[in-house]
Amino acid sequence: FLTVKNNDKARAVEVARALVALKFDLVATKGTAAAINVAGIACGVVNKVTEGRPHVVDMIKNNEIVLVINTVEERRNAIADSRQIRTSALLARVTTFTTIAGAEAAVQGMVHMDKLSVVSLQELHAQLV
Repeated sequence: FLTVKNNDKARAVEVARALVALKFDLVATKGTAAAINVAGIACGVVNKVTEGRPHVVDMIKNNEIVLVINTVEERRNAIADSRQIRTSALLARVTTFTTIAGAEAAVQGMVHMDKLSVVSLQELHAQLV
């Protein structure tokens, strides 16, 4: 699930592109979904909490959301919506990113997960000697 402030939409499109490549299905609020769909990336639309049910908090409570990317405008209604989303995600133990930079870093980490390996300290030390 993505909902990002206007200044983050261009960067969110690239995050969405990487998530789709990782086989995630995307849903977003109306404005964010529009930006993602215009870029040719499939993304469903879900209501903000203030737009009525069913909304994203319902999806979180129903275990339909596994990742939340939520950056917020400095407006009272946006902050209130964001609080409900983040609180619900926390209670449901859903991984949440609240900055676009954090989301970008996490997605880049996911892209490279198959290249990770475990190396013992002894092996690292042996490389130094």
